[in-house]
Amino acid sequence: MPRFDRMGPGGLGPRTGKGFGPCGYGSGRGMGYGRGCDWGYRAPITNQQEKEILTEDMGALQKEIEVIKARIKELGSKK
Repeated sequence: MPRFDRMGPGGLGPRTGKGFGPCGYGSGRGMGYGRGCDWGYRAPITNQQEKEILTEDMGALQKEIEVIKARIKELGSKK
């Protein structure tokens, strides 16, 4: 986390970056595991937990899409 404030890059919240931090790359992120610094121990997750994780990810992606759309619209209006 930049600034270690648990807000992730751009203030969009945790798990919105590229996973290069100490709790991301190499600890299984991207496969439903690696929520935080587990340093090797991964407890199995339930279907409900996976659903919550995916719902959070979807919300973060939707916010990112809106930011991208706004930027594209802004660039389109400039000549």
